[in-house]
Amino acid sequence: MQLHTVPRSPCSSGSVFFLVGHQLSKWKAYNGCNLDSRFFVSRFFHKNQKGNKKFISKCIGVPISCSAAIRSGSFIPSKEQLNDARLIYSVAPAMGHNQESHPESHLRVPAIVNALEDMKLTSKFRGSEIIELQNFEPASVDDIASVHARAYVSGLEKAMDEASEKGLIFIDGSGPTYATSTTFQESLVAAGAGLALVDSVVAASKDSQDPPTGFALIRPPGHHAVPQGPMGFCVFGNVAIAARYAQRVHGLKRVFIIDFDVHHGNGTNDAFYEDPDIFFLSAHQDGTYPGTGKFDEVGAGDGEGTTLNLPLPGGSGDTTMRTVFDEVIVPSAQRFKPDIILVSAGYDAHVLDPLANLQYTTGTYYMLASNIKQLAKELCGGRCVFFLEGGYNLKSLSHSVADSFRALLGDRSLASEFDDPNILYEEPSRRVKQAIDRIKAIHSL
Repeated sequence: MQLHTVPRSPCSSGSVFFLVGHQLSKWKAYNGCNLDSRFFVSRFFHKNQKGNKKFISKCIGVPISCSAAIRSGSFIPSKEQLNDARLIYSVAPAMGHNQESHPESHLRVPAIVNALEDMKLTSKFRGSEIIELQNFEPASVDDIASVHARAYVSGLEKAMDEASEKGLIFIDGSGPTYATSTTFQESLVAAGAGLALVDSVVAASKDSQDPPTGFALIRPPGHHAVPQGPMGFCVFGNVAIAARYAQRVHGLKRVFIIDFDVHHGNGTNDAFYEDPDIFFLSAHQDGTYPGTGKFDEVGAGDGEGTTLNLPLPGGSGDTTMRTVFDEVIVPSAQRFKPDIILVSAGYDAHVLDPLANLQYTTGTYYMLASNIKQLAKELCGGRCVFFLEGGYNLKSLSHSVADSFRALLGDRSLASEFDDPNILYEEPSRRVKQAIDRIKAIHSL
């Protein structure tokens, strides 16, 4: 199967192309910060991702035993390092995967990492509490093919020649999703960064009931990528690939995926729609891209009941999400009894984000990170990994991820220093209650 590239024409780019264009001036205004990305180009792209070279790094630990072979190039922190850590993260910014003025740009991960440095939320300032995994290998084609059709994977790799010639191509019109000459390799690196965190968190959980939580600061994002191809800014389904990897390599049969991105994670939804061992739960804004994730999409066949979609009315905010967590997420997870929790962490439901119309605050994301970590501790030995998805206002994105880090470290939230309550408006409480009551009835919660 050949990967069909999309002509660079507004009429072929789908509804979200219009949305992106309509919101672009606001997006630029929100993101008026001046980020110097040269550090990232030097640190990640030229050093680690030139051509098809894999990471060449010094081993910093020893491999753990598991039910299948961990990837040969994977390195895991030592037992002592893992025992001391509260948070372990990896960074894959895909500096070569970029389109000028596109919301899903190469500025996103650098903005987060700069904020973590400025707010002293790295190992430089916190010592052994935080580990940054710098020694990981890209995902293999076999890892990707555990979720995606091999014809798509090979087609994308072949399309890199065209991208090299033209500088940039569109590989899906509904995002629009673009590719440059480095997209294939950098997408493998992003997926590999997540798999390395799964390895490390699982290793830590063998010796501790309170292992560090993992957080993959990666792009391109993944939750829209369907098994047959790319979609909605997403190339490979990072969280879905990690779920299959956790099952195959670590014997963690039951995987619970929480997706709090403002858009429905249709790719993850589709990958596991008939799988009884992977529970996918998405709380997203109703009526937004890609138009999927309706109440009655509950799974099929053996997987009926292990997909939960909760479309929330526009204007839903902090109070809504706290209720959703307590009344929907917690009982669903408790009943499912997962072996690991994976999180599609999208920060585009923030009130300042230009691509949707929910009004979460930075404090909402602190609450979610803190409560999900506690839920994992209660249900699955603390095994939990977050994967960056959306978030296109660089300031709210970086502050919200930083406050998520604080939650995972057990620090107090500093959201009040960033959030402005004066810009919030009344949540549609009646429609929210109707939505929550409806999903509870459908799933017998």
